[in-house]
Amino acid sequence: MIENDHQQRDRPAIRSLPRNVWAVSLTSFFMDISSEMVINILPLFLSNVLGVKTNIIGLIEGIAEATASILKVFSGWLSDRLGARKWLAVAGYGLSALAKPFFYIANSWGMVAGVRWADRVGKGVRTAPRDALVADSIKEEHRGLAFGFHRAADTAGAALGLVIALVVVWLAQASSATLGRSTFQLIVLISLIPAVLAVLSLAIGARDVQVTARQTLPRISFRGLGKRFAIFMLIVGLFDLGNSSDAFLVLRAQERGLNVLGVLGMLITFNLVYTIVSTPAGSLSDRIGRRRVIIGGWLVYAAIYFGFAIAGTGWHVWALYAVYGVYYGLAYGTTKAMVADIVPTELRGTAYGTYNAILGVLDFPASVIAGILWQGIGAWQGFGAPAPFLFGAVMSLIAAILMATVMPSAKTELNNSTRS
Repeated sequence: MIENDHQQRDRPAIRSLPRNVWAVSLTSFFMDISSEMVINILPLFLSNVLGVKTNIIGLIEGIAEATASILKVFSGWLSDRLGARKWLAVAGYGLSALAKPFFYIANSWGMVAGVRWADRVGKGVRTAPRDALVADSIKEEHRGLAFGFHRAADTAGAALGLVIALVVVWLAQASSATLGRSTFQLIVLISLIPAVLAVLSLAIGARDVQVTARQTLPRISFRGLGKRFAIFMLIVGLFDLGNSSDAFLVLRAQERGLNVLGVLGMLITFNLVYTIVSTPAGSLSDRIGRRRVIIGGWLVYAAIYFGFAIAGTGWHVWALYAVYGVYYGLAYGTTKAMVADIVPTELRGTAYGTYNAILGVLDFPASVIAGILWQGIGAWQGFGAPAPFLFGAVMSLIAAILMATVMPSAKTELNNSTRS
């Protein structure tokens, strides 16, 4: 009985999470409401209203994500150098919020691209310091719960943003097959409210945790972050090569028969499942170890992707996409918690920046590989729609095996790092 009482005291309830975790989670909740409302319909605005071709839309998104990925390294490095996280994160959220009103007056793809890139610069600046602030604010044994709760709040915002966009489109132009400029502008105006609330939540609610500033600049390299982090990133990077853009899942759903409303419903279902699973999965990783939860998530991913490959109808894809939220809930926040487990405290910002940047860069070849496997290149017609999903399933299984056999447990990693 005494032992059980002690375990209950060591296992905090969500309401007892530190102030910073709540502030960051609330910020992500509001910003995802704002972002998901606009970003998910931005390709429709470019195509339906401005008449932009898909290759230009792809170029805009590719450059935007690459810019964010590169900046994540430097913002994380700078937060380590300064020994502070909060105001860099506030600056990043503020830049994204300031960029959004310009979508309202955008009348060319060049202007849309500029606003989109400014928004991604904000994301690149904020992500690593924000993740490091969460890690700095929580004890190691409760880190999984903190990151899981943050992901749940983030994803709940995404789901709510999608619902708001769906309702606005339905009320404003229920009978129209294409997106209108006035509808897009209305959604942009509504998105400004949660964007401002996101910035205020972090600026007012969060407090910087004292981190010893380094007298010499930390090196941005695998060697500086340690061999264990390098092994971890090689395994996660291998998985990510098979984790192509979720746009291919949307295309698969359409190819199997889902209409636009069905696709939006599918995305909302995914985000709801993701929200429900994230917090308990993070807490579970605190009890049984990060590796086991990550491996479990990757095995779920493999099974789902095999399912996407053989799906016969759009409703099959919808059901699989719902379970896809289980993978995200298990693995996404847990991998971020594991980063903090295996690097020195004073290098967490650099580590999170490197982690996010590498995965962001790998997203590009992952999607190129998926597209080539599906539709080929040049005269070659490819292997067809199931191919990228079979490839992703196989890569996930390989990564899970390597995580189980090559990567030591998070606790062992931390102990070895402390002794070295």
